[in-house]
Order: sequence, then C-alpha cells, then structure tokens
Amino acid sequence: MAAFSRREFYEQLVQGCVVPTALQGLEQVWVLLLVCLGCRLLWRMGLPPAIKHLLTVAGGFFCLHHFFGLQMVWVVLLSLLCYLVLFLCRHSQQRGVLLSVTVLIYLLMGEMHMVDTVSWHKMRGAQMIVAMKAVSLGFDVDRGVVRSVPSPVEFMGYVYFVGTVIFGPWISFSSYLQAVNGRKLTFSWLRRVGRSLVLCTLCLLASTCVSPYLFPYFIPIYGDRLLRQWLRAYENTSSFHFSNYFVGFLSEVTAVLSGAGFSEDKDHVHWDLSVSRPLNVEIPRSMVDVVTSWNLPMSRWMHTYVFKNALKLGTFHAIIVTYAASALLHGLSFHLAAVLLSLGFITYVEHGKYPHKDKV
Repeated sequence: MAAFSRREFYEQLVQGCVVPTALQGLEQVWVLLLVCLGCRLLWRMGLPPAIKHLLTVAGGFFCLHHFFGLQMVWVVLLSLLCYLVLFLCRHSQQRGVLLSVTVLIYLLMGEMHMVDTVSWHKMRGAQMIVAMKAVSLGFDVDRGVVRSVPSPVEFMGYVYFVGTVIFGPWISFSSYLQAVNGRKLTFSWLRRVGRSLVLCTLCLLASTCVSPYLFPYFIPIYGDRLLRQWLRAYENTSSFHFSNYFVGFLSEVTAVLSGAGFSEDKDHVHWDLSVSRPLNVEIPRSMVDVVTSWNLPMSRWMHTYVFKNALKLGTFHAIIVTYAASALLHGLSFHLAAVLLSLGFITYVEHGKYPHKDKV
C-alpha cells in the first residue's frame, strides 16, 4: 500500500474493507436482530406471563444454536446447575454465596482444560452472562430485592433473554420482568436502537479498517524505528478498544430492540441503556473512569455483588477480590491477571486519595 496515492488508498479501503466489513457484520447479526424484534412485538400482544417466558427461552435457545451450534450445551449445563443450587437452597439466606461458589467451581473446571479448550473459549462470553445473572439473582433474593425464588420458567427466561444471551449486557431480574411486560413502541425507542446501531457499525469499521492503517495513512506521523514500534502498538490497542466498543454498542442494540434498557420517570420512559463510554476510556480523568466506562453494566455488577460483599475483608482485599473475579469471568490468563492486578493496585491508590470515587 506504500505505493498508493492517498486517494487510491481511500478508494481501495472503501471497496476492499469498509463495504465488505459492514455487509459481513450485518450478515452475522441480522438473525439475532430479527428475533429480538419478534420477541418485542410478541410481548406487546398481552400474552400470559408464562408464555412470554417460554417464548424468550425459545428465542434464546435458537440464537445460541445459531451462533454456537451444539457447543451451547455448556451454557445450558451451567444454567441448569445454577437453578438446581438455587432451588435446593431456597430456604437458605446464603443463596448468593452458594451460587458464587458453584459458578467458581464450574468456571475453574473449564479453565483447567477439563472441557475442550476451543469449545470453552468460544462459549466464554455467553457463560459469563449466565454466571453474572445467576449470582446477582441469588444475592437479590437474599436481600429481598426479589421477593422469592423465581419459578423454573422465569429463571430460564431471565437467563436466556434473547436481548442479552449472546453479547450481553448483564441486566437485573427486575429489568428482565419489565422488558417482558412490553412497553409501547415509541419513536424514542426506535431512535435509541438506530443510534446504537450506527455507533456499533462505526466502531466495527474503525477497528477493522481504520486502526490498522492509523499511522501514517490517517495521521501522517513518521519517525525512527522506536517511534514506529510505539505507533504500531497504539494501532493494535486502538483496534482492540474499538472492537470492545463495537460489542458494547451491539449489546445496546439487541437489549433495547428486545425491550430492555429503560428507566421510568413518573409516566415517561427513557431508553437510556449505556454499556460503554469510549471518550471516558480514551480521555480519562482517572483509572477508575477507565475501568467503569469500559463496561458499565459489568462494573455495576462487580461493585454491587462482589466489591460490597467483600468489603468486610477490608478495602484493599475487596478491590483485589473484585479484580480476581473479573479475571475468572473473562478467562484465566497470566497477561490478563497481571493487567487486572495492576489495575487493582492503581484503583486502591485512587480510592484512598479520592474516597468519593467508591465505584470499582
């Protein structure tokens, strides 16, 4: 490409990368988007709650099979195991802790290569969502946020909610129940879906077609060998960042399209689900901003169900436990553990320096 003029480069980029990438991305997710929209329309028909839960289970199973084939069995096994523990411990006041231990053992068994590595890694994202939902539900029942242990069809509907089963994000059990109640189809809902879809597409194109050629094609910076190495490292980092933003905005699309991700203010419904805040990550005021803005629902889950429960061990240990839980959910690896451990120390220092920043 070095022999191309700038105009020729842009023409080749559009024809050879931008258009094919956008079309391939749409080809990969159009079925999921269609199922999400179908469930949203069905929930507006006033069906009995049990039928709605069964429909979302069916939609979730269909999408899992569409994306993962028979490898979805590992997600199904985890969900069945979690409900079995929740049911057997329905009279206990430690359901959240027991579910956490169950998830911990299950994930460790998979990470220790007791399951086929390729299959396990492919299912990691979906399993992470199931694990987070099960643990949060256990603690919510313990705290009285959820009045009683849900029925099997309610639990499975929550776990396999079509808007979050593939790409996330994590939503609470109460948010799921609000979603299946079926809010009105409004212009603000459609606008939110369209906004997230546009941002999702832009992030996909930035990750695939812009970041690899950032220097010097888009930003004309040249330098010696050392500088070029740093620029190349930044290109790789930028590509990774935008791929994460792509998944974040795509999860906004699927969640909102299926009826989740809103807040209510009196009689007004605000479709305000936000998964990632790229500007806070790229231009942060603190490391805490980076950690929380990378994935807002996961950060909220970590803060509510891990950090707060571990505070009895002390602030430092609570922060380390939180980042250890994050490392396990994302998959055990030395590099990831080292990065998260470093983030834990930095967050602890910032927590001590700025006590008002209490969200990890």
